[in-house]
Amino acid sequence: MARLPKKDRQDQLVRLIETNPFVTDDELCRHFNVSIQTIRLDRLELGIPELRERLKAMAAQSYDQVRSLPIDEVIGEVIDLQLDQSGISLFEIREEHVFSRNGIARGHHIFSQANSLAIAVMNEEMALTAGAEIRFLRPVRLHEKCIAKANVDKSSAKKGMVRVNVHTYVGDELVFEGKFTIFRTGGKEA
Repeated sequence: MARLPKKDRQDQLVRLIETNPFVTDDELCRHFNVSIQTIRLDRLELGIPELRERLKAMAAQSYDQVRSLPIDEVIGEVIDLQLDQSGISLFEIREEHVFSRNGIARGHHIFSQANSLAIAVMNEEMALTAGAEIRFLRPVRLHEKCIAKANVDKSSAKKGMVRVNVHTYVGDELVFEGKFTIFRTGGKEA
C-alpha cells in the first residue's frame, strides 16, 4: 500500500477511530504502512488519546448499571451496556489466561467473557445461563484484546427465557460466537 499524504492519513485515522474506538496503534501502523511513532504523533496532533484513555472515557460515559451479577464478576471491562438490548466488553489476554507452551488463550476465558456479558445485559436481579451454542473460529493469543458484543434477540423471548447473541472480535476478525439462552428469574420477556 502506498503511503498517503499526511493530511489524508490523518483524515482517515479520525474516521477509523470513530468507526472502531478499540483499534490499536499497532493495527493503525499496519493499516497505514507507517511507524508507531508516526501514528502516535498523528494522534497527538489531532488530540486523540491512546486506546487505554479512549476506553476509560467510554466506560465513564453513562450507561445502564449491571443488575444481574456483581460488576466484578463480569469477565472483561464493560464498555457499554443497554439493559435488555446490548452490551460491549473488552478483555485483554494475559499470561494467566494462556497455555504456557504456545501462548494461546484457554477457551474457557473467551467463553466466560461472552457468557458473563450475556447475563450482564439482562435487566434482572438474577439471570442464569440455561444453554449455549458456541463456536471458536480461531485461537486467541497472548496480549490480544477481545471485544465481545452482545445483542438480545427479543423475538426469541418466551416463558422467562431469551436468547442473547454474542460475537467476540480481535480487531475486525470474528474469533468466537455464541448463542446463549438466558433464564430470566423474574420470568418476564425482554
